[in-house]
Amino acid sequence: MGQLVANPYINFQGRAREAMTFYQAAFGGTLDLLAFDEGGAPRPANQNDAIMHSRLAADGVTIMATDGMPTYPPTVVDNMAITVVGSDRERLTTIFTKLSEGGMVKQALKEESWGDTFGYFTDKFGINWMIDITKEDR
Repeated sequence: MGQLVANPYINFQGRAREAMTFYQAAFGGTLDLLAFDEGGAPRPANQNDAIMHSRLAADGVTIMATDGMPTYPPTVVDNMAITVVGSDRERLTTIFTKLSEGGMVKQALKEESWGDTFGYFTDKFGINWMIDITKEDR
């Protein structure tokens, strides 16, 4: 049996292109944006298309998203966060700074009792993020 992978799938209710482009600016990587064609099949999205499905893949980080359906508006809640963990202090600090821009920092990056540097925030799209910079010797 193959390895399982879990990643967030976020409904941005019409703002998926904007959000995923914002996340790509922080993480880098490859961003795929798909829309529906006239027959309902997926195709690469044009600039003004609603996003049926999107996927950002960057160095072990995968985020998927959609514009959703107007008849099923999403509810942003505080019981979920995307956690990014690694030992590259400079890169993760940059990601923290870029993603928290326009949002609300709930805890700035600081060294914690368990030895990691940790911070969390809500981005400008209402998504909670936790950044955990581990010591390189782990």
